[in-house]
Amino acid sequence: MGKRIISQNRGKGTPTYRAPSHKYKADVRHLKFGDETIVAKIEDVVHDSARNGPLFLVRLPDGRKEYVLAVEGKGIGDVIMAGNDVEIDIGNTTFLKNIPEGTPVCNIEGIPDDGGKYARASGTYAFVVAHEEDRVLVQLPSGAMKWFHPKCRATIGIVAGSGRADKPFVKAGKKFHKLKSKAAKWPRVRGVAMNAVDHPFGGGKHQHVGRPKTVSRNAPPGRKVGSIAARRTGVRR
Repeated sequence: MGKRIISQNRGKGTPTYRAPSHKYKADVRHLKFGDETIVAKIEDVVHDSARNGPLFLVRLPDGRKEYVLAVEGKGIGDVIMAGNDVEIDIGNTTFLKNIPEGTPVCNIEGIPDDGGKYARASGTYAFVVAHEEDRVLVQLPSGAMKWFHPKCRATIGIVAGSGRADKPFVKAGKKFHKLKSKAAKWPRVRGVAMNAVDHPFGGGKHQHVGRPKTVSRNAPPGRKVGSIAARRTGVRR
């Protein structure tokens, strides 16, 4: 009896592929500010098992505590600010229109007031490249250029934990538990290593695909593996 391939199971939405929300410390968003400038004191640096980077636990002027994304260069006892008119300094949050070109930023909002969507993983940052009247050009960690609304908020600096990828996992158990908290299926078996009944690439006298890897965008879920709707194939010349 065969089994569903990963793309079918993922679409079904089982707990294996669903991020474990109970493991997240908090919904990490920018500090909300209006016309006033918010001054928050960092009280603790907190590990979040479901994230790559650490968090800052900050105390607001009214006594409330919130979690924000930690940045390199700030620590317990330091002060961070959020507002329209703040100093361009590490850890401060303001609108993209106020940030000079060439400044590294992180936790950038995709649309104003969404809390931050881009450059949030540990050690990542983006660059403000250019300003126009109604938009700001930012170079993302991938190198891609993207235009943002000038009122999208961003934090100045680099997300803390940049050395994370330098430390090896050493053993399979650590990698398993790490990816378990990310809702990532691991280990992931190659399709060519499966039986023909279990995957379109399975079977045969040796491990090979045995058919064209490029499939249509409209292929059924059980066939939709390989190079999906590829613009081009072959060696780039």
